[in-house]
Amino acid sequence: MSVLEPSGPLPPEIYWRRRMLAIGVSVVVLLLLVWIISAVSGGDEDPSAEAVASSSALAASSSASAAASSSTTETDDADDADSGGQASGSAVSGSAAASAAEVAGTLPPGQCADKSLAIKASSDAANYPAGQDPAFGIVITNIGNESCERDLGAGMQQVMVYSLDGQHRLWSNTDCFPNNTPDVRTLKPGEQAAFTIKWSGATSEPGCAAARNPVGPGAYTVVGQLGALRSTPEPFNIS
Repeated sequence: MSVLEPSGPLPPEIYWRRRMLAIGVSVVVLLLLVWIISAVSGGDEDPSAEAVASSSALAASSSASAAASSSTTETDDADDADSGGQASGSAVSGSAAASAAEVAGTLPPGQCADKSLAIKASSDAANYPAGQDPAFGIVITNIGNESCERDLGAGMQQVMVYSLDGQHRLWSNTDCFPNNTPDVRTLKPGEQAAFTIKWSGATSEPGCAAARNPVGPGAYTVVGQLGALRSTPEPFNIS
């Protein structure tokens, strides 16, 4: 008797029907599982493809935007260079370069560059009683290795008084009495040029438009400037 032949108290056809039913159910279940797996796999693939496509499009768009921005910056820098500024990688550095170029442009060719000079400001006393006019000394030194010329006229020099913290500018010698008379001097290496400027002790603003008021007792600093060259602040007191 074959092992596949059904046996039992019931007629053989009953057992065959049961087997066929079980096989049919198994096939249906298997087909259903295959369909579900295929559907799930297909559903996963589509969103993934869409996501990849979207990411690629976004990356391409970002790259295009970055390229356009870079081109604009280079064009702007080229415009700055054509207009006399110095091309740079950013608007801020470009503006700084342009400002430096303007400062350099005010200096006639052949005159001492700022880097070859040193400037020092000082007061003739550490303390001034109220009502006494302070006197400030300015010394300009050629620290370069060659002789050179520089316009050291009063219009090129600036002496300023600040609050001790440097936050408030109180006075400048060029506010109310500008003097554009040139004073071109030749300075040998190590040679100095010294000047003395007196201050009435009153405040001033550029153009001398505001009222001038006496500066009260306190601690202040004096700063000297020649072109873009500035001295370190030197303190003094008014009592």
